[in-house]
Amino acid sequence: MRTRILDAAEELFAGSGYEATPTAVIAKFAKVPRGLVADYFPRKIDVLVALVNERTHIEEGRDIDAVPGDPAGTLARLARALPLRASPAMRRILFREADTHGSVKERLGRLNGELVRRARFALELALPGARGDAARLEVAAAMFAAVLLYQENLWQLTGHQLDPDAVAELIAHSLV
Repeated sequence: MRTRILDAAEELFAGSGYEATPTAVIAKFAKVPRGLVADYFPRKIDVLVALVNERTHIEEGRDIDAVPGDPAGTLARLARALPLRASPAMRRILFREADTHGSVKERLGRLNGELVRRARFALELALPGARGDAARLEVAAAMFAAVLLYQENLWQLTGHQLDPDAVAELIAHSLV
């Protein structure tokens, strides 16, 4: 039942936003009694916090498949293998609610930080001679992380989908 409630909330928050979604609508959409939502989540904010904490994370312990001299291929492989666990709906929720909910903003910051860290490490492995140019690698990693996190929102806004391989190639060419 808890999972159904969270599934419903995820879809509704992504579509209409947190503020526009009453818990009664979540209960109806989840096909559960309204009181059951309150049993699991005493306040509506508890639903949002549970979604953010449980459905957005980056799995640990994954090796980076880097090839020295091939930063574009390394970033492309990272994008495909990146164990970012946040559905497109959750990414929309993160960006939409980060301005008004501190816990969401903090989680988005942690996700971004971890993506940047992994991209920077991948680039350092792919471009061993560029280690002295830490500022450029940091900017390249930050750009790559931003694209990975924001691509779903861009698609929702414009209908344009970014090719992670093309982004990887563009970023790599800026470094060599």
